[in-house]
Amino acid sequence: MVARILLLLLAGGLAAAGLSFSTPAGWRSTPPASTQRVAQLTLPHADGDAEEAEHVVYIIGGSGGGVEANMQRWVGQMQQPDGAPSAAVAKRETRQVNGLRVTLLDVSGTYVAETAPGAATHHDNAGYRLRAGVVETPAGPYYLKLTGPRKTVAKWGQAFNEFIASMRMP
Repeated sequence: MVARILLLLLAGGLAAAGLSFSTPAGWRSTPPASTQRVAQLTLPHADGDAEEAEHVVYIIGGSGGGVEANMQRWVGQMQQPDGAPSAAVAKRETRQVNGLRVTLLDVSGTYVAETAPGAATHHDNAGYRLRAGVVETPAGPYYLKLTGPRKTVAKWGQAFNEFIASMRMP
């Protein structure tokens, strides 16, 4: 299935063509939980995991903090069982995908992000993995965030890479 997202930039009243991508087989599209989410996908759990993983594609008005700020924020959403800094174990790479610069992050540990932006409550999910990225496009940056049990995220690793490789602007 190919998803094409068109965004209306309300402040300028202009329509901007959006990022398109192929949704891997087995991933299920679900209604976005917020207006910033342009796609929300559920990845079925691996054998032995009780929970599914979630992959979100979103766009934030303005800069969204830029690549470096998002990498640091995402790394901060993971804690290591031994107390070591997550930045020490996080893997980061930058790819060119169909003319788009994509910076990716991969880090495992205990997922401790806020349950909602600005919320006082936080997740406390041990054994999780976070794969996230910033896609720099002419229409502005898109953000990707895949979170779930480590085994489930690993099960869908090749599909995640195919998702990344399929991204393009019209």
